[in-house]
Amino acid sequence: MKQNDIFFHGRGETLYVDDLGGFAGLLHAAVLPSPVARGRLLRLDASAARRLPGVVAVLTAADIPGENQIGGILLDEPLLADGELHFAGQPVALAVAETPRQARQALAAVRLEVEELEPLLDPRQAAARGSLIAPPRTFALGDVEAAWPLCAHVVSGRAETGGQEHLYLETQAAVAVPGEKDTLRVISATQSPSGVQRIVARVLGVPMSQVAVEVYRLGGAFGGKEDQATAWAALAALAARALRRPVKLALERREDMRCTGKRHPYSSDFRLGLDAEGRILAYEVTFYQNAGAAADLSTAILERTLFHAGNSYRIPNLRATGYSCRTNLPPFTAFRGFGAPQAMFVLEAALFLAAEKMGLEPAELQRRNLLHEGDELPYGQKLANSRAARCFDQAVSAFDLEAARERVRAYNAANALSKKGLALMPVCFGISFTSTHLNQAGALVHVYTDGSVSVSTGAVEMGQGVNGKIQLAAARTLGTASRRLRIESTCTQRVANTSPTAASTGADLNGRAAELACREIRARLLQVAAARLGIPAGELDIRADAVLRAGQKTGLGWEELVQAAYMARVNLSAQAHYATPGIRFDRASEKGEPFAYHVFGTALVEATIDGLRGVADVDAVRAVHDAGASLSPLVDRGQAEGGIVQGIGWVTLEELLYSDKGKLLTDTLSTYKVPDIRTAPATIEVRFLKDAPNPAALLGSKAVGEPPFMYGIGAYFALLAALRAFRPGKPLPFSAPLTNEKILAWLSE
Repeated sequence: MKQNDIFFHGRGETLYVDDLGGFAGLLHAAVLPSPVARGRLLRLDASAARRLPGVVAVLTAADIPGENQIGGILLDEPLLADGELHFAGQPVALAVAETPRQARQALAAVRLEVEELEPLLDPRQAAARGSLIAPPRTFALGDVEAAWPLCAHVVSGRAETGGQEHLYLETQAAVAVPGEKDTLRVISATQSPSGVQRIVARVLGVPMSQVAVEVYRLGGAFGGKEDQATAWAALAALAARALRRPVKLALERREDMRCTGKRHPYSSDFRLGLDAEGRILAYEVTFYQNAGAAADLSTAILERTLFHAGNSYRIPNLRATGYSCRTNLPPFTAFRGFGAPQAMFVLEAALFLAAEKMGLEPAELQRRNLLHEGDELPYGQKLANSRAARCFDQAVSAFDLEAARERVRAYNAANALSKKGLALMPVCFGISFTSTHLNQAGALVHVYTDGSVSVSTGAVEMGQGVNGKIQLAAARTLGTASRRLRIESTCTQRVANTSPTAASTGADLNGRAAELACREIRARLLQVAAARLGIPAGELDIRADAVLRAGQKTGLGWEELVQAAYMARVNLSAQAHYATPGIRFDRASEKGEPFAYHVFGTALVEATIDGLRGVADVDAVRAVHDAGASLSPLVDRGQAEGGIVQGIGWVTLEELLYSDKGKLLTDTLSTYKVPDIRTAPATIEVRFLKDAPNPAALLGSKAVGEPPFMYGIGAYFALLAALRAFRPGKPLPFSAPLTNEKILAWLSE
């Protein structure tokens, strides 16, 4: 991010969707949610609401001109309820008024007659009843059944992981503005502009070419605006089209928490077998994913759970089965890690249990089973450029594991009412969309006659610094200063058929597309320079706003070169398309090479428990992380630190609680707890692996958005180690989050 961008944000001048005004005749919309988790809508009477001052319309499913369907992967989610109610918070009607307050007052005047039915909330119960989003899937490697008799040690158990609220700073929001000839401009807070474009066109019954979706920036997302931003944009678009006036829809915080999906809760069974030396011989795991009431992205998320069932370990015989279970909760959705954290937690629980049985430190089993070059992963891909052992060993050495262990032993011996624990957390995370077709991106680059440059891609800036990385890559490729480049807002009219900014691929895909477009323009400019200087183009270079020969300036500068190209009628614009090479996956055989590369790392986590109060503190997280040749070490470090804290929150603090009727109880920031400056670790140290360029991504870099999240899982097992110091023989829980209440209850039993 450029310095002036930082000042721009710091002064509060950045505009988000709810800041946008100036649209003549702007109306405001509010959504009437289903009051029950499961039921039948018998009658809806909006006549009184329509008579209220300022109310322009109350729209229902009957007012949808196209298809009442917003499902992305599966067509199983209506935009507005039509007869059946599937979760508390499901949109039932849309009130549109002159002010937001009038729109919400209209909602209170709508009369619903509902037959409430018993909701299904538990994924295991859903699986038992056959309530599934899709058929179960299994990834397998080797022969698990043949391996069990060879195991000297076998452990089994159950692991539970809860959901997680995204809690982005900017709530879900969109503005829809009708144009001439039935066109529509939608400004959406979405990670997936083309996804919004496709669904809005479907709902309105118009071609996608009549809908332009634009995204300036997001105030955070973490996956919560990949698919779930679509409904709110489609509702705003529906109202704008019906009323021929601009319409804004922005959720209040409590509405957002009640109505939107979260990270998927999982309930999982595991069985792990090892030989006498502690090497894994067999692993069997079954994941029951709570998908909620509609598919959303659940099938893709469950797929990545299966991809990462083995995490960073060599497992010759593995069978992982996943069930995506339909329940009556809001559809769960993408969240940083996209199903991988749930898988990794289960395997770490199994290893922790095995280490206890064998009388070893979990780190000993972790080290003995790390992946190495050429190992086959459960989905058939052979591991290349493996840095799992290198990261682990450097973490052990750099952060002095033995000294840390001695600190913990000494502290525990000296303190009866508080105990410390530590854990290591290795990570191996594949980078690419697991749906191969999504691994593509486009870019459009214009060089203007004054030398300034406009770059458009499909990447969405949401605080992760993707625009800065694209700007850097484009400037380096063109050979001009970054200050000359402007990264435009993301718009489906400039770059079509965009993939979501997700799966940690934003810079990889869009940066590569921008790089290709800039290379094309650069090649043309070098030809112009060659003609002007009388020197072969192969001997020339463009760097730092100057044309060079053998590293020496030729006297031809960037602005003069651009002018010369224009006068010579040379095209100063380029469009490029990038598709990740060499990736494939066959879902019939569940085998292939789905990932362009893997990110590795290991974290050492230390934690303390106050046994009198049950209060837990994560004292320190120190990680060696494989970031390749980082394009922006400061940005990448910030991403790693933020991911770590968010991961710690998931396994220690953030607890979603629902009533037996399926209503969210933790729907405010007073009841839903997230890490703050007081609960975050006092020490977070991230060291990037040195001399580790990545040939498979932009300028040798590696994606950094999601992998560090998994380091937070180590906090759970550091706390378990501390609990074990209190009660050496008592069975330990594998149920995240391990809240203070759970800790106190366990200590008190």
